[in-house]
Amino acid sequence: MKAAVFWGLAVVVLLAISGLILHKEHVLRTGRPVLLRLAPRDPRSLIQGDYMVLRYRLATGDAARAVREGPADGRLVITMDENAVAQFKRLHHQEPLAEGEFLLRYRRRGEGEIRLGAESFFFQEGHARYYENARYGELRVAPSGQSVLVGLRGEAFERLGPPSDEE
Repeated sequence: MKAAVFWGLAVVVLLAISGLILHKEHVLRTGRPVLLRLAPRDPRSLIQGDYMVLRYRLATGDAARAVREGPADGRLVITMDENAVAQFKRLHHQEPLAEGEFLLRYRRRGEGEIRLGAESFFFQEGHARYYENARYGELRVAPSGQSVLVGLRGEAFERLGPPSDEE
């Protein structure tokens, strides 16, 4: 009996994990590219080992004030400029979106800290130099507002990372 319960729970856990992976893969395949400007930071203090802590400018200012007064978990309505850089418009309250408006999921944690997705970018040890000029986080965003971080971009919107022969 104990073995059956154990194996039953193991199957449920594996199915749940598989479902999460399939959902992220779907967002990667079908999501809209969106760039989030990174908030000013000192890259030397943020690169620790093999990752970089990300702070998004969109999570400050008007968006932060609106989220503090709104629900702890929800969606921001954003627009994008010609370079796909997101701009905050308002909180989403289930109203229809206008043309050129999109959703981006947020979560409020603690005292007003807003999370917009991945807050860390992991890279291979020794590759920090390729990412120290990061100015944008590149996400793929599904129509539901779910997002997946896919990379970092520089000031001129160029993709950052090691040359392909070094990977």
